[in-house]
Amino acid sequence: MSRIVRFHEIGASEVLKVEDVVVPAPKAGEVQIRVKAMGLNRAEVMFRTGQYVTQPTFPAIIGYEASGTVEALGPDVEGFEVGDAVSVVPCFMLGAYGLHGELVNAPAFGVVTHPDTLSWEEAAATWMMFTTAYGALVDIADVKAGETVLIRAASSSVGLAAIQIVNAIGAIPVALTRGSGKRDELLAQGAAHVIATEEQDLVAEVRRITDGKGARVAFDPVGGPEVGKILEALSDFGTFFQYGALDTTPLTIPVLSLLGKNLTVRGYQLFEITTDPERLRRAKAYIVDGLASGALKPVIAKTFGLDEIVEAHRFMESNAQIGKIVVTV
Repeated sequence: MSRIVRFHEIGASEVLKVEDVVVPAPKAGEVQIRVKAMGLNRAEVMFRTGQYVTQPTFPAIIGYEASGTVEALGPDVEGFEVGDAVSVVPCFMLGAYGLHGELVNAPAFGVVTHPDTLSWEEAAATWMMFTTAYGALVDIADVKAGETVLIRAASSSVGLAAIQIVNAIGAIPVALTRGSGKRDELLAQGAAHVIATEEQDLVAEVRRITDGKGARVAFDPVGGPEVGKILEALSDFGTFFQYGALDTTPLTIPVLSLLGKNLTVRGYQLFEITTDPERLRRAKAYIVDGLASGALKPVIAKTFGLDEIVEAHRFMESNAQIGKIVVTV
């Protein structure tokens, strides 16, 4: 028996329960992990509330990220030993696996032996944020030194990861946030510029920052009517990545900007990277190297205990955090 986070109906954070569950032995291609810490993601909130790309089957397990020690290996799994310190790259749809619990099974191809310089909390906070940002900015957009990148919802864990990656490249990260309350913290976290989109003219500010050229890339988990302004702020041949759907209303796209500047508007999920073995290998290598050098470092907003999983989800939904929410066992 192991304590596992599950829910039996769609709803608010209170539907989450920590229940005693029999965890099966790992199957072929699986690693069983004794969990030390778990990363919380917006996707899990959307899954719990029925707004995600997959729907839960009850009783539903939940959780994309965890760190811990290898407890057991499924048949034919190589490259790990019992007792290894590992963490998990999100590489499956929620419901297929659930990593929020004391003892869990995970697909072996997503399991990573992480640098020993990371704490359990940092290891659990790493893979969703850095892989998501890496995939769009490095693998696909191939951002170059000196280019400007607009990062919306910049105080989120993925937003902060994007700031770090853009800085590591030598490009210019511009943090987009609704109000100015998080400006100082975003500058402290490495943003070259911060634009409070409800208080400032986004297009004018980007033109000022870029000497009229516009930003080459925009990285956005929100969507909604603000996208039109972001597209107007892009440069010729600029690329807009929509990697989340916090606002599910249809996008407003300025056609003259789209045509006049030959823009690319692109949907993106990290599974584009994590389900491709070669691209996943490159992502792991890039992130592990960045962690080892100190260029990349997870930012943890707040830590909760496993019995506080409801409070952790509430905090996620408050949007008050700067960085990653982590739950420890």
